[in-house]
Amino acid sequence: MLRDVKSHGLWELTAQAAPKTSQLVGPTIADVVVIGGGYTGLSSALHLAEAGARVVLLEAREIGFGGSGRNVGLVNAGMWVMPDTLMDTLRPPFGERLIELLGRGPQKVFELIEKYGIECELERAGTLHCAVGRSGLREIETRAEQWQKRGAPVVVLNAEETRRKIGGGDYTGALLDKRAGTIQPLAYVRGLSRAALAAGVKIFTQTEVITAQNTGSRWRIGSEHGSVDAEWVIVATDAYARGPWSQVRQQQIHLPYFNFATRPLSDHLRKAILPERQGAWDTKQVLSSFRFDRSGRLVFGSVGALEGFAASVHRAWALRSLGRLFPELGDVELETNWFGMIGMTATNLPHFHKLDRNVIAFSGYNGRGIAPGTVFGSVLASYILGQITESDMPLPVVPIAEQPFRAAREAFYKIGSQLVHLTEGWF
Repeated sequence: MLRDVKSHGLWELTAQAAPKTSQLVGPTIADVVVIGGGYTGLSSALHLAEAGARVVLLEAREIGFGGSGRNVGLVNAGMWVMPDTLMDTLRPPFGERLIELLGRGPQKVFELIEKYGIECELERAGTLHCAVGRSGLREIETRAEQWQKRGAPVVVLNAEETRRKIGGGDYTGALLDKRAGTIQPLAYVRGLSRAALAAGVKIFTQTEVITAQNTGSRWRIGSEHGSVDAEWVIVATDAYARGPWSQVRQQQIHLPYFNFATRPLSDHLRKAILPERQGAWDTKQVLSSFRFDRSGRLVFGSVGALEGFAASVHRAWALRSLGRLFPELGDVELETNWFGMIGMTATNLPHFHKLDRNVIAFSGYNGRGIAPGTVFGSVLASYILGQITESDMPLPVVPIAEQPFRAAREAFYKIGSQLVHLTEGWF
């Protein structure tokens, strides 16, 4: 990404090249201008264009530069928040509406991948939420019970069943969610961009939005070298928000998350570790995640930023942790590394904003960007097209509210994850 493989690590090395795009130069006109070239922006642009709308998408860097090209690649259903807690947080009818919508989120992703022939290493074997200790087992049992009463195909595995699924570890159990899967996240978002271009979307990269002027009946969105006049604006920048609507960022606490990827493992190790190719993560407060890519690289991640001294701390921890989980790995070599930012809201749920007249946004995916981003993009398109009204939305409109002590809390998470990883595994 931008000739720096460290920014997106393995995903940049193995994804198909992004479609050719250019910087916006001069004025242009559209029905809708979309700001942000990630899952939400491209999904909304694609669905709008297929319905006949004239759409221009502006991306400050490159397609998938933000969270869409940096994450683990787990396509999960729902949110981190348990279904009953989500119901307690949102007033009816939004709670059950959001649960149902996001419960079907992975299926929406898989359908788009199939429809547009997107090559993104799709695996539909489900995901494993691995329980650490008795408290972790109680957590996944509660989560399973709440999903099962809503008809979701989730099951709790005992310790021995979990060990067979993972090929290692000492987890007390795991929640297997059969709705879920894994993808190559940067390849997926680039595939969406190709589909959007084919549908007629005009995509401009290296085009940072600098100004936004309400001209009365339309918006004039300005960049360094060009402008777009449009009736509607979709702000799809989430945790990487900048420019005229950067307040979207202020309501989020940024949680850094890193990943390391090994070199491709031997055939023997590929058969022994995660033999069914589920993606996995655990119930620790400073959690870990692990999965394979199509070529047999083991991708291992956790909370933290790969900056300065912290990079060596997290790297050493990753090697220790992999050795405990899978002793048969031996002296494994880490081939690539990368990290990005997760935008966490006060409720740990996404928000729907009407930022101004005909300016709308979803934000705050709280570590669940792939399926929610894809689904919310289609919802925004339906709203603009008049297919649904505000009362039909999966979330109520909420104002932007900056989280208190944001900078201090973000520093705490960075330092806290370093301390955990500095000491964990030595005692």
